[in-house]
Parts: sequence; C-alpha cells; structure tokens
Amino acid sequence: MLNIKKIFFTILLLFVATLTTVAQTKKFHGVSFNTELKLDGENLVINGAGLREKYFMDLYVAGLYVPKKTADSKKIIYDDTEMAIHLKIISNSVTRERFIESVNEGFAISKHGSASKEEIKKFVGFFSEPIQNGDKIYLDYIPGKGVRVTKNGEVKGTIPGLEFKKALFGIWFGTPPVQESLKNEMLGKD
Repeated sequence: MLNIKKIFFTILLLFVATLTTVAQTKKFHGVSFNTELKLDGENLVINGAGLREKYFMDLYVAGLYVPKKTADSKKIIYDDTEMAIHLKIISNSVTRERFIESVNEGFAISKHGSASKEEIKKFVGFFSEPIQNGDKIYLDYIPGKGVRVTKNGEVKGTIPGLEFKKALFGIWFGTPPVQESLKNEMLGKD
C-alpha cells in the first residue's frame, strides 16, 4: 500500500511540474515567450507580443515585458523602470545589414527621447555578426544602467541613459510606430 501511495504522489508531482512548465510560456504567432522573467532582480510579465511584417514577409515576433500590464504606450516609452523588448527572428530575410538599416530608420522616425549618432553607432555595432532565422535579441532596460543588448544569450553591451531608452522604445511605441499592428499587439490590444 505504501508503494502505491509513493507511485501515485510521484505521478502527481510530475503532472503538476508539467503543468507549471507549460504555464510559464505563451505562444504568439507560433513563437513561445516566457510569461514572466526576472530583470536585475525585478519581476516582469509579458504584456503582449506581435508580428513584424514588411513587404508581406514575416520578419520577427517581438514581446514586451513590463512590471505590470499596461496599454499606455507613453508609459512604456517614458517610465524609468525595468522593462524589455525581446525579438525572435523568424525569417531568413532578416540579415545583419537589413536589421541595421531598420534600426536606423526606426531612430529616424522616433520622436521620443534622444539618441546621439555616437549612441546609435555603438548600438548597431553590437550587431557585427550575422543575424539569422532563430536568433534571439533582447533589449533590456535597467534604470541607472541603460539598455543592455543580448544576442542568443551573449551580452553585447549597454547604452546608458533613459533618453536613449525613450528613443529606442519609441521605435515600437511612438507616433508613428514602426508598425501599428505590432504596437497594438505588444500593448495587449489585439
């Protein structure tokens, strides 16, 4: 009888562990994102994630992580609190050159904060290696430190300052954003 109880509790434990693992991720456009993450000791939750398209091609899925869910794009841009944008490349059409071109175009349309030419040059310099389908690029903002860029688990560097973060996040959440439907999905509206 004791062995049956042990077996039952072992199976129950495995079942609960499986449910917990499944509950920790959510799919957006077929791409899995963690529902929560810890950034510099702070707990963040997935606010939403959306598909970036250009010329009828799916390029990447971007997820927004914030301390508390919000649909307020200005709060996302201006708040000096931990938050992150995680990009997951889903196309062979995204190359290093095209990615850098898109970043430069994004900074040109962003009307928030300020990013100097030197900061933008340093930022795009973090992408000196090829970018390919399956790559994961994390843009993590940490107050007092800046925007930390990580590619496939390797920290590439940090650009200090809230003003740079505002300009960078303004690419996705400003008026106009790089893509309205992507903005709405990341804000959890769609």
